[in-house]
Amino acid sequence: DYEQVFDILDVWFDSGSTHSFVLEDREDLQWPATLYLEGSDQHRGWFHSSLLESCGTRGRAPYDAVLTHGFVLADDKQKMSKSTGNVVAPQEIIKQYGADILRIWVVASDYSEDLKIGPEIIKYQTDAYRRLRNTLRFILGNLDGFEESERLPAAEMPELERWVLHRLSETDELVRNRAATFDFHDMFTALHNFCAVDLSSFYFDIRKDALYCDPADSIRRRAARTVLDELFNCLTAWLAPVICFTAEEAWLSRNPGDDNSVHLQTYPDLPADWRDEVLAEKWSTVRRVRRVVTGALEIERAEKRIGSSLQAAPTVYLDSETAIVLNDVDLAEVAITSHVVIDTGVAPDGAFVIEDVPGVAVSPGLADGGKCERCWQVLPEVGGDGENADICHRCVDAVANISAAAE
Repeated sequence: DYEQVFDILDVWFDSGSTHSFVLEDREDLQWPATLYLEGSDQHRGWFHSSLLESCGTRGRAPYDAVLTHGFVLADDKQKMSKSTGNVVAPQEIIKQYGADILRIWVVASDYSEDLKIGPEIIKYQTDAYRRLRNTLRFILGNLDGFEESERLPAAEMPELERWVLHRLSETDELVRNRAATFDFHDMFTALHNFCAVDLSSFYFDIRKDALYCDPADSIRRRAARTVLDELFNCLTAWLAPVICFTAEEAWLSRNPGDDNSVHLQTYPDLPADWRDEVLAEKWSTVRRVRRVVTGALEIERAEKRIGSSLQAAPTVYLDSETAIVLNDVDLAEVAITSHVVIDTGVAPDGAFVIEDVPGVAVSPGLADGGKCERCWQVLPEVGGDGENADICHRCVDAVANISAAAE
């Protein structure tokens, strides 16, 4: 079934001329190529011969860009070989973990060097995938029943939501720039950190209370759901090339239909006025203060003096500059405590500090009052007489709204 060909001049010369016969002779393609992609061993091979022949005959390179990558090695940096039994088959990873895990390994690896793969590395990428999936699950769960009438303009949102929109805009710029320069490793690292650190560990942690316990029409809850909707549209588009099956599953859960797909979407265009560097600097300070408070509460929890952070009412000692920055910030909300006392005086001996966060110290304390059976905050207003003595004033309003809506 094969016919021997005798008109081979040289394998490198012939391969270097493929741009002409592949790109110029086919109507569905165009010359030059957008990208030449090969291993680093081709610097003096196919890349080189293609460049020489094209420059000699057409006066320019046959490609707009070149991307070279390292080789895939075992996790001990040894070359894969069947004889040593260290070959990791892609089919086995897909069978055990799913294709999205393998795709995360590819995009999270720094292809400018040799790539390592093995059970521990795949386990690490599985953990990264779980964080991304849980982020999407939280967003989807809290967007159930979301309607356009709930949407709030950014100017009417609390500062926390406007900070998230700022970070969303920053991340959008980074994703676009890194994708354009094929820096997928840095792009994925930024996306993962945005989901794991900015969203799950900070924003979602704070806003669970408002999402679960505020009246449905409260400004905080409406603002949070508006931001979650923006996050959903951006994250599914950004993550679609990486975790393509998970992104599609998430997209179709809100946008069902056989003719619909996240892979038909483009990156959303975000308003320029979401960027607010002054606000970002302020909330960078807020997050540093929060880190000290949560550090102090972790010790209290470890010593069994509190169970939940909502049992706490710490005193936070701030220097005058930091106190001015936090003047209009509800630190109890940010730190997820029932109350916070701000003191600009000298912190007592033994107050909790973190060395790299100067001007902040925390003395733990317990919140006064009863525990709200609905939101679990410990407040003075809970525990008295009356029909709703076991819940706080906010929850009384929320329950009344739910009852009114049900009638």
